[in-house]
Amino acid sequence: MIQFYFHPSPNPMKAALLLEELQVPYDLVAVDTFKGEQHLPAFLKINPNAKVPALVDDGVTVFDSHAILLHLATKHGKFVPTDTAAHAELLSWLMFVATGLSPFSGQAVHFQHHAPEPLPYARNRYLKEVERHYRVLDGRLASTKYLAGDEYSIADMALWGWANFAGYILGEKGLSDYPSVKRVVDEIGARPAAARALTLKEKLTLKQEFDEETRRALFPQNV
Repeated sequence: MIQFYFHPSPNPMKAALLLEELQVPYDLVAVDTFKGEQHLPAFLKINPNAKVPALVDDGVTVFDSHAILLHLATKHGKFVPTDTAAHAELLSWLMFVATGLSPFSGQAVHFQHHAPEPLPYARNRYLKEVERHYRVLDGRLASTKYLAGDEYSIADMALWGWANFAGYILGEKGLSDYPSVKRVVDEIGARPAAARALTLKEKLTLKQEFDEETRRALFPQNV
């Protein structure tokens, strides 16, 4: 049985989507990051980086959302192309999201919504990088059905994790400037697995207030 350590934020949602697509049984374990539960010694034994998601799969521990995607998809032989060229495309786009879109999106959210003082340079820097990454992704998806080619894969699930929350960074226009990205995100959002993943938060009782306790828990290096 899988123990899936979860908080309903963009990176954990990537892993939640894959678990629901695979329809494998798992125990959902809440990690209330707003309360700082990611810093508790018991969780640090699972992920010393104090981040969600993480999972324990029949005694095997995996942390980082993209490592989890690769682990589960490879183990179950689904959502990973077997063709050598398509597999290379998968890895390239999966890492593009992992090392680019995801961290730049996280920093954009921080400086737009949570920094203790407005820093125009930082806001502009991360917003422009998020927009640049979406332009690259949009160009790719204008010429292919999915990021790895003709088949839906974990690269698309990785994209969906942050792109589904794009309005929090890009404002009311959301993904309208990136129609090919929007096409894929909307398609994934219509899948039953995505609907199930999005309802996971309803099974949990989590802190909602973003107060000083939450700020210290999420950004301990700044207090």
